Amino acid sequence: MIRIDRTSESPGFGSVRRAALLGVGACAIAMAVAANAGQAPAQPARGAGPAAPPAAPAVVVARTFTGSVGLAFNTVRPDRVIDFETLLAEVQQALARSTNPATQAQAKAWRFFKAAEAGPNGSVMYVFIVDPVAPGEDYSLGKTLVEAFPDAAKLQEIWKLYTGSVTGGGSLLSLTPVSATPPVVPARGGRGLPDPATIQRVLPADRDPNR
Repeated sequence: MIRIDRTSESPGFGSVRRAALLGVGACAIAMAVAANAGQAPAQPARGAGPAAPPAAPAVVVARTFTGSVGLAFNTVRPDRVIDFETLLAEVQQALARSTNPATQAQAKAWRFFKAAEAGPNGSVMYVFIVDPVAPGEDYSLGKTLVEAFPDAAKLQEIWKLYTGSVTGGGSLLSLTPVSATPPVVPARGGRGLPDPATIQRVLPADRDPNR
């Protein structure tokens, strides 16, 4: 048995989360492209005022699980199933080729599935299962692809398969197992009531206690 630990969502949270998660992956890809391109910062023109201070680097939020088992859900447009499965093939091959010990540990427990049932609004549902989770490791697809593809053009080409096929940014669930041992039963007389075995029999002084 498994207990599901999921943060409640407000009605408008789904669209916000989708934009945020897509942005996270795009940010990781963009940072890798810029690094591989080796671009030097633009120099101010002669006679121009002092250059504006550089913008702070974007913060890439890792997709980690807090439980011992992790689930990730992705909904895909029916007409882009081939694109998404091509992307997943690249991700799985990248995991298999990795020489990074942390990535190798992820690959051993990271499995990819396609649901037979339709997802929301007729979408196609894909489920990723991680069992067991490597504590603290990032399970974002973008991170895996950035590690595997140093060629910036190839990286962008593969990432477009993801952004063009999904209908949502993906949902994570962190799971913990439910023990097979029955829970401890509260003491008799619970809810603030005394245990009948501890109640002393009190009789008026003019009564026979043996009756």
